Amino acid sequence: MNLNQLSPRAEMEDLYLPVMAEIKETRRLTDLETLYTVELPDGRDLGHRPGQFVEVSMFGIGEAPFSISSSPTRKGVFELGIRKVGLLTEKLAELEAGTKIGIRGPFGNGIDVEKFQGKDVLIVAGGIGLVPMRSMINHVRDRRDDFGRLIICYGSRSDRELLFTEELEEWEREKRTEYHVTVDQGSPAWKGNTGVITTLIPGLDLDLPNTVCCICGPPVMYRFVLLALKSRGLADRNIYMSLERRMKCGVGKCGHCQINGSYVCQDGPVYHYPDIKTLQEAL
Repeated sequence: MNLNQLSPRAEMEDLYLPVMAEIKETRRLTDLETLYTVELPDGRDLGHRPGQFVEVSMFGIGEAPFSISSSPTRKGVFELGIRKVGLLTEKLAELEAGTKIGIRGPFGNGIDVEKFQGKDVLIVAGGIGLVPMRSMINHVRDRRDDFGRLIICYGSRSDRELLFTEELEEWEREKRTEYHVTVDQGSPAWKGNTGVITTLIPGLDLDLPNTVCCICGPPVMYRFVLLALKSRGLADRNIYMSLERRMKCGVGKCGHCQINGSYVCQDGPVYHYPDIKTLQEAL
């Protein structure tokens, strides 16, 4: 167990014992995704970094890991964006404000935001990969003077599946934020770009030595995004990747998330790309 990957709160408490937290608000994002606002006992802070995750449990139903979607700069509560895909998530979708759920964590290796300070931050998010990247996006927005430009490239299968639609409009209006969006297949009402997310990258105005990128999305996306970024000349050392792959226990015991010799729940989900180039074929 690498306790350096855990928050101070998680180190002090039993790693396997959830605390009972209260759902303060639920907001439907799409037919499948819901945003949950959660408060820990006594309103204490979760103490997470962008890119980390928590384990969510319902007694008698089960437990699963979910990315934290809110910035650590937003105090008192935290947010989870959860897609309805199985028994636990179906039961979570039925819950209302005031319900208690179990929380363990935060766990994993998040984004070292200090390495991004003073630089242009490029976020490339595909599908539900926007959920954890929203934490970093809002961290930059809340600490605006600590960073350069914020460049967001977001891809979705369709415009009906776009997440956080009200916030997307805010990002589009902000002067120091460049927001680019594309969908694989648009509805008749869609007026924006149509195509895979890599179609957004050639047109970006990048200050290459001063740009740091973080990528999150479906596994098939990574290889093509990396190729597109390298074709623009972005150095490997300036690329980070969030690999939320088959995580289960959160503490490196079950081996469910192992990629070769790396445990995603411990060494990741956020990796520095030069450190995992040899794992690329297994993604």
